[in-house]
Amino acid sequence: MIVLGYVSMLFVGLSLGLMGGGGSILTVPILVYLFSVSPATATGYSLFIVGIVSLIGVFRYFQKNEINLNRGVAFALPGLAGIWLSRAIIVPSLPESIITISGITITKDLLIMIIFAALMVLASVSMIRGRKESAAKDANLLFLACLGFIVSVVTGFVGAGGGFLIVPSLALLGGLNMRAAVATSLFVITINSLFGFATDLLSESYQVKWEMLIGASIVALVGLFVGIKFSDKVSEKVLKKAFGIFVLVTGSSILVQQILSGG
Repeated sequence: MIVLGYVSMLFVGLSLGLMGGGGSILTVPILVYLFSVSPATATGYSLFIVGIVSLIGVFRYFQKNEINLNRGVAFALPGLAGIWLSRAIIVPSLPESIITISGITITKDLLIMIIFAALMVLASVSMIRGRKESAAKDANLLFLACLGFIVSVVTGFVGAGGGFLIVPSLALLGGLNMRAAVATSLFVITINSLFGFATDLLSESYQVKWEMLIGASIVALVGLFVGIKFSDKVSEKVLKKAFGIFVLVTGSSILVQQILSGG
């Protein structure tokens, strides 16, 4: 299963390189089901992998001059507060057993996976339906800052980079075309993800399997470079729909499995 886990990490990097998001939403399920990492720990590990891969991608997009720093900074900086709120307060403060309903105990791990799977389904619908580029020339930076905070709280909780939320936010509400939204999304993901992982490291009880993390990150980087290389050659519309269907099936399967198993 571990070998399959490393192979799957190729798709994480591939999607980040092609679309600036989407692949990060697969990292937690890969870590949980193929690397046998607990959901709570996997959310932190995911932030490291996605952050490192996105950082390399940012350098490549900087060379292409496709990152909008003004909107990226406006979105990312308030997000640091949201990430800290999730990783330092919300997740650690949740009890292992949250509530019992009709004999079914909702644990912290179960709650994380259910919310994560639900977000996968919602994100997949967005990708399958497609999005129109925003015609706005100027974006309200204060509004983007508020949006960045909200998105970071959610993505910090489930351990995703948030590209599946950041890209549509920047494209529909930030006045960016899709190519700029993808590039700027990686910039935001890098800041949010690495800050979130650093917050986890401050916890004395947090144990890190560095060998696994570094290995998974290297494999994902290979996928990233392939994705960036072919980003100008692959039809974005076809790619998003195909990936959306894959995420929909994966998210629905996880959601059903978690509900039936009770965690």
